[in-house]
Order: sequence, then C-alpha cells, then structure tokens
Amino acid sequence: MMTKRIISAIDVGTTKICTNVANLDSGGGIQVLGVGIVPSHGLHKGMVVNVDEAKESIAESVRRAEQASGLRVESAYVGVTGRHISSLNSHGVVAIPRNDRLVRPEDLKRVLSSAQHINMPDDRNILHAIPRHYALDNQERVKNPVGMHGFRLDVETHIITAAIASIQNLVKCIRSVGVEIEDLILEPLASGEAVLTPEEKELGIILADIGGGTTDIAVFKDGSIYHTAIIPVAGYQVTSDISIGLGLPFEIAEAMKKKYGNVYPDMLTKSGETTLSVEDGHSVSCHDLCNIIKVRMEELLRLILLEMPDSNYASLAPAGLVLTGGSSKLSGLEALARSAIRTSTRIGEPMGVYGITDILHDPAHSTGVGLLLWGTRNQGKPAWETRKKSGAFGNFVNLIKKFFGV
Repeated sequence: MMTKRIISAIDVGTTKICTNVANLDSGGGIQVLGVGIVPSHGLHKGMVVNVDEAKESIAESVRRAEQASGLRVESAYVGVTGRHISSLNSHGVVAIPRNDRLVRPEDLKRVLSSAQHINMPDDRNILHAIPRHYALDNQERVKNPVGMHGFRLDVETHIITAAIASIQNLVKCIRSVGVEIEDLILEPLASGEAVLTPEEKELGIILADIGGGTTDIAVFKDGSIYHTAIIPVAGYQVTSDISIGLGLPFEIAEAMKKKYGNVYPDMLTKSGETTLSVEDGHSVSCHDLCNIIKVRMEELLRLILLEMPDSNYASLAPAGLVLTGGSSKLSGLEALARSAIRTSTRIGEPMGVYGITDILHDPAHSTGVGLLLWGTRNQGKPAWETRKKSGAFGNFVNLIKKFFGV
C-alpha cells in the first residue's frame, strides 16, 4: 500500500484548535508545512457543547493551515478526549487449528476480536483495542507471535471506550468543514508518540498531558500502553480559582496566570515583586496568586496518583513522570511534582518533526505533533481499518456512516 506523502492532524482542544499539515520525506521524516492555531469555542472539557461554534473554530483552524501550507486539507487524524472516555485491560484466547500449528496474521485478528467481547452499555463503543503482549502456549510476553508454532494463542489488550454521542458530535463538526477523518486517536496516546522515548515506554512511565479542560493520563509499560484515564481538571480550573480568589474577570485571571504563574510564591517575592498590576488598574498580591496556583496543582498531582492502577507507582513506572500540555509550563511545576510524587519528573516537549516547527516546540502542541507521528507510523494500518469489517469498532464506524448517510 502506497504511503501518503501529505498528512494532516487536528487537535480539537478546550482552549485551542490546532491543524497541522505535513509532508513525509523520502527518508520517512515529517516536514511540517503549515500550522493553523485558533482559540477554541463550543467545547468544554474536551467535548463539543455547541456544534455551530465548534464548526466555526475548526473551519478557521483548517483554513489557516491550508493558507500557510498552500495545500488542501482533505482528511486528517483527529484527537479525542473528554470525561466520557474509559478504559480496561481485557484478555483474549483462541486455538491454532491448523496441523502445522503456525501462527498467521489472521490468528492475531481472531484473538484481538476475542479480547473485544466485553459487556458495554448501548451508548458506548470501542475506540481503541491495543494488544499489549501475546502468550503462545506457556511462553509469555511474546511481542509478535506470527511465524511461531503453538496450540493456544493469548493476548492481553488495552481497550479504550467512548460515548457514541460525544464522538458523533466531534465527527459531525470535522466532516461539516469538508475534512474526512483518517482515524480517531485518544489524545494521551498521541502525546506519548511526541514526548516519550522508546526506552521510557519499555521501562515504565507515567504521562500526564495537562491541557485547558482535561488532564489526559497514559501509563506505558513493556513498550506498550498499560493504562489510560481522563481527569476533568486542568488549566481552566486554575484560572477559575484565580478569578474567584482574587476577584478578577476570567480573561484577566488567565492573562495573569500565563504572565506571572508560579507554584512557588517565594521565587517571585525574592525577585522583589510583591504586588502585580492588572489591566483594570488594580493590583494583586504576588503571594496570593502563586499560592492559589500551587494548591490547585498539588491537588491535580494527587488526582493523577489516584488514577494509577497500582498504588506502588514507583515500581509501575520506574522512569518517572512526564508532564506536558499547555498547563505544564507553569514555572516551578516540575520541581513541585518531583517533591510531591518523589519520582523523577520532566517537562515533555514534542520531538520528531522538522520544518515550520518553531511554534510547535512547546508542550502545548504535544498532541498535535503526536497525531502526525501516530498517523505516519500507522499508515496502512489505521485503528479503524483493521476493525472495519467486523468487531465492535466496525459497528461504531457503520453507526457513524449511517448517522451521516454515507
């Protein structure tokens, strides 16, 4: 199957919408040709709440990316998040019926389909079913059993489900601006592509993408996804606390957070700043501003730990914690996390692309860059193509097609 040379991605976030257009060079590198970033309207905590406003924001983002690249965005990889997302690990098993007992690719499809037979409400469906590792007879932790011999094939699978209505609303907004969807990808999976190294994924690491409306969590272990979760607390709540606590309009509170935000009040007061001026002529206490931010971020770090599938997170993720997303840029957050969680911590910036990337070398764009990387690495085998004809996700795709009359 021929690989597409032009690839696009749309990160539909709570505070911004970013469309990236890139070219795949002859060496497999990703050259970013155009970026379109606009404020997000019509979304709350990662979900569409006003279709018309969301459509206008997406259309403007796509238009700017097309103008910058000189190319038409016909299809794109699209990020998905929101509190409607849930996940679980599932086990599948099948027999190898042939006389030679040789595992073939179709056996992998059968065992993956077996793992997807889970009980779900009618309003939910599978977004991703990602094999973590296989077992062949008594041999465990097999990465790729194709070509091996055995009687019984098992698979441990990480299954991510989503609310059908929420996905329908997002799909409707994207398609209404003339863009087809190559694949829907859970955003922390995409961010992991952009900011984590293969060694970190193999050893075990926690990724927390702190955006505007949600904090998206992914735990990687043994080179694959182990656990995912979405926390409906992020940068928006920090700004809201500042607005309420200091009596500021929300927009001014957001500007103050971005300009002066620090989780350690002493770091600013030592520089001689004890009061900070705001646009309406009032002033606020530097200590009060930073203390509000610190309390909220400490709470968020505790929520991240509560979402871990194992209380012994140090053993689960020896490589530590990587923070990314726009709200991870708060000064002092890395040190706060390191002391609060007592594990190695770093801020993850996207990597793996070149071209018009000055603006993209920023934690706020980890998901957008990660969507390009995911699309490139999975071209020819997108998440929904392997499940289009059968299985739970096939029903989901058919439902979307029926909904839109295509």
